[in-house]
Amino acid sequence: MLFRDRELPGQRRSGDDRRTETRGAGGTILCWSLCVIMLVWGVALPAQQASPSRLQQQRAELERIRAERAALQRRLTDLQGTVHDLDEERRNIAQQADATARAVRTLESQLVTIGDEVLDATSSLASAEDELTLKRAILRRRLDDVYRRGPLYTLEVMLSAESFGGLVSRYKYLHALTLRDRALVGSVERLRDQIAKQRGVLVRLQEDIERSKQEKADEEERLRELQGQRAASLTIARRQATEVRSRLAAIERSESRLRGVIASLEEARRRSEAAAASAAAERSRAGGTAATRAPANTRSSTMPASTIRTTDFGRLDWPVDGELLYRFGRTVTPDNTTVRWNGIGIAAGQGTAVKAIADGEVVVAENIGTYGLTVIVQHGAGDYSVYGSLASVAVAKGASVRKGQSVGTVGRADPEMPPHLHFEIRRFRGTAVDPLDWLRGR
Repeated sequence: MLFRDRELPGQRRSGDDRRTETRGAGGTILCWSLCVIMLVWGVALPAQQASPSRLQQQRAELERIRAERAALQRRLTDLQGTVHDLDEERRNIAQQADATARAVRTLESQLVTIGDEVLDATSSLASAEDELTLKRAILRRRLDDVYRRGPLYTLEVMLSAESFGGLVSRYKYLHALTLRDRALVGSVERLRDQIAKQRGVLVRLQEDIERSKQEKADEEERLRELQGQRAASLTIARRQATEVRSRLAAIERSESRLRGVIASLEEARRRSEAAAASAAAERSRAGGTAATRAPANTRSSTMPASTIRTTDFGRLDWPVDGELLYRFGRTVTPDNTTVRWNGIGIAAGQGTAVKAIADGEVVVAENIGTYGLTVIVQHGAGDYSVYGSLASVAVAKGASVRKGQSVGTVGRADPEMPPHLHFEIRRFRGTAVDPLDWLRGR
């Protein structure tokens, strides 16, 4: 059994024994000091355990930010695969950049937290190693004392008791010393395990530092890419805005030209009708009975009524079958610009035949700016139908056409749109109306 070398009842003390007792007293002081250190160590542990909780919160926040950014990336992919608002794409990129910046800040805080943990773990490791050194010294001295006294020293102490009460007292004393020595051995083992654990924590924290540094570098690189992407998107948006403004100006010029053409046609029609009326009145006054031929450049005098009648409302055949690309009226484009369409766009395969919606006379068969190759049919009484974005024309100016007759084929005047027919109906001296109100419902 292990026990401290101290004077027992009925035992003489030599000078060596008294010196041993002095060392034992010193050992007692050291033991109490170590107990205090262990209490301090036990109090310090909860503070160290609170730190991983903060680190876990930071990691959870980082995962939440990354999940938010992943959702934004999926949304951006969806946007890039469809017609969309460029402002929304720019907002998405800005939100991704903001999420990445927050991720970088979270990783910086994480590195600070891990650094604090490293300091705490290093301090705890140093304290545990110091305590282990002291306790190993005490344990080594106890072993020296035990082996110096020999294996029969305990039996000698027990048998030298002068009474049974002394024997019991000596047994209790030796038993208490044994328990104390066992506790010392257990404390040394616990400190050794604790040091090994702290070293493992330091290794893990060092790995966390390296991983966090790499993640931070990756996030910073991603942030730079997003900033570059945002700058490129802004440049593209500005260029597209300029192109759209130029395109809108060209459309406006083409529309003005078309209005001018129709206005000229209307003026010529009114003059022709006035001349015909004047000639008819002159013949009536003269009592003439011979018929007078109408001017060759217009059919308005022989066709005063429109071939597009009120009963045709919602009953006219479509000039070409296909889906609508755009509708009559004002439309907001993905670039947040407003376009006014005076007709509808009907998607159809390039080369598809385009049919007249009613009888009439071809008054225009030429290229009109953004309308592309265009045919305008006059139906009488100020009514016109316009067939734009054609690939080819099947009629000539001045020719008469019948309902359902081909006037040309579908083309692609606008490079940003698929092949389609731009179709308009203009009534009451050239005023644009919604063609869908006149076409047959589908």
